Amino acid sequence: MTTVPEVQTRVAGAIGLITLNRPKALNALSLPMVRALLAILQVWRDDPRVMAVAICGSNKHGEQGSPQALFGSFCAGGDIRFFHEAALANDPQLGEFFTQEYTLNHLIQTYPKPYLAFMDGIVMGGGMGLCQGVALADPVKPSARQGGKLRIVTERTKMAMPETGIGLFPDVGGGYFLSRCPGRVGEYLALTGQTIDGGQAIATGLADALVPSDALAGLWESLQSCDTLAAIHDWIATKVIAAHACPTSSKDLLDPEVEAAFGLPTVAAIVAALEEMDTETARSIVATLRQRSPLMLHVVLEQVRRARTMALADDLRMERDIVEHCFHTRHLDRSGRSSETVEGIRALAIDKDFHPRWNPARIEDVTPAMVQPFFVSPWSRQDHPLRGLA
Repeated sequence: MTTVPEVQTRVAGAIGLITLNRPKALNALSLPMVRALLAILQVWRDDPRVMAVAICGSNKHGEQGSPQALFGSFCAGGDIRFFHEAALANDPQLGEFFTQEYTLNHLIQTYPKPYLAFMDGIVMGGGMGLCQGVALADPVKPSARQGGKLRIVTERTKMAMPETGIGLFPDVGGGYFLSRCPGRVGEYLALTGQTIDGGQAIATGLADALVPSDALAGLWESLQSCDTLAAIHDWIATKVIAAHACPTSSKDLLDPEVEAAFGLPTVAAIVAALEEMDTETARSIVATLRQRSPLMLHVVLEQVRRARTMALADDLRMERDIVEHCFHTRHLDRSGRSSETVEGIRALAIDKDFHPRWNPARIEDVTPAMVQPFFVSPWSRQDHPLRGLA
């Protein structure tokens, strides 16, 4: 089993506990961390003594071992500096990262035991892949399948899939879980990368319970006293769901007119409809979209629309295809430094000039011939890196 200092694991009673411990990087995922998470979850899946798994992110301001050190930003995503370096060096570990990460995402979303995510602070990109999935439909009366998710958020939670801002797309199963948000919220979140809070996460189906951040340590501690599956489900129902019922949001995330725009067939049509509204909200959304990668906006809209009718494994295979094309965009004769993703990361995290040179530069200049090859797999079915996902 792979172990790294950035992934701390232990078993307390019947609970497998995971703490992401790379706080100075907001617990961003490295390849060793992904491998370690995959390994321990596979071990615990097959260990009858472990009846549930709980995961949180550590806090760079707390003292190691103190309750305050347990909870900080959950996970800010993948290590994009590594993506940049590996792409320029043509390092095969870049492809391995995504293969292993998507395998991990599939394992988490199909985990046969309760999987409890304490989603405090920043939850973005790859961090979303560590906590999304099908929640327990009724914690009081669990189904015959004893697994399920409990996704706990707090008043400090900042959740987003901001990948279009770096010339990437909402991967880690993002097509699958965003497309299943109510209405056209999935398209909105995927295209804009908008950050939402804990209450909005619950309203959009991306979280289950809103808990005060100062209550997390007590919940983490009390969970460890559960020694049977029934006790775990009772803890979920009484200590979390019933005790921390989230008030109904007084306002939808999107105005009906704005949401209708995100149901239009193309990115250009969405932008045109928003521009016609001439409201402060619409103008702000258009300004955001104009800053994102025009090419990847078109790819992302197609991704979400396709994923809406896909099974999870098929969605992850599609996303593995797309990410391969992001770094090796052969149909546009672009790779390495010239790829949209490497340029986006350069502008945000390397040179930090915040002025990516997108190609094409305008939403209106992207053609279907540029977009459709992203959805053609570079592998045959039997050779696909994720061929084993059921």
